[in-house]
Amino acid sequence: MAEIYSHSRLSSFEDCPRKFQYRYKLKVPVDSEGIEAFVGKRVHEVLERLYGFAERGLVPSLNRVLERYRIWWDEHFDAARVRIVRTENDAAYYRQLGEQCLSNYYRRCYPFDGDETLATEERVLFPLDAAGEYRIQGFVDRVVRSRDGALEIHDYKTGQRVPSQRQLDSDRQLALYQMGLAKKYAGDGPVRLVWHYLLPNQVRSSSRTPEQLEALREQTIGLIDRIRVETRYEPKTGPLCRWCEYNDICPASPVRQERASAEPAPAAEGPQPAPRRQLPLI
Repeated sequence: MAEIYSHSRLSSFEDCPRKFQYRYKLKVPVDSEGIEAFVGKRVHEVLERLYGFAERGLVPSLNRVLERYRIWWDEHFDAARVRIVRTENDAAYYRQLGEQCLSNYYRRCYPFDGDETLATEERVLFPLDAAGEYRIQGFVDRVVRSRDGALEIHDYKTGQRVPSQRQLDSDRQLALYQMGLAKKYAGDGPVRLVWHYLLPNQVRSSSRTPEQLEALREQTIGLIDRIRVETRYEPKTGPLCRWCEYNDICPASPVRQERASAEPAPAAEGPQPAPRRQLPLI
């Protein structure tokens, strides 16, 4: 059975082959996660629940939505497990960011009847080739049928940065999802890729031509081929190293090197010379 790849798995290799090796080849266990990922999980869970109620005509108030977020935060947060790299910000700061994400989205989309929700957290699993040797999977935050009949693939982002339109027009993740959803939600209407940047409260969209999707298919197959023949897994150091969960074991980690240089030098071994005798004052 061929291995299953995902956008995050492919991106991990592109960002740092050594990190890819630790995570996917050696399967080094990790008992922590970054605070940014923790916030993202809680926000995604609450939005999935929100649309579950909205589909039944039971739209909760914003206060109830935020209350649910706080409950799940308290249930899952463990200061010993959740890593905060930017130590100038505490857990309360990040908790408030999640609340702001939800508040922005709620106020912009209320009463959540502007389109038809076809699925939330939809799993996508499909082959890139006829033989099924290159398989891709992922989870779509929300699949939508808009009022103009277009199929929309929605993704929630909880970070502060909004990419340029040029970057979004070459985004791989949602375009792969489009390829995987094509058969299930086939139709004559257009397909739009939609990103919700929750913290800055901005929405961006893009689309792909059949030629662009075919080029993406070939590029992704080529990347998977590169991964399959990789043997060295050279590390790539950079600013993102500070957020890597393998800082303690990666020999190239700048964070590990900083910690080593800050540690006191070990005491010298073997017999030590006797202290010089202090002469009495006269």
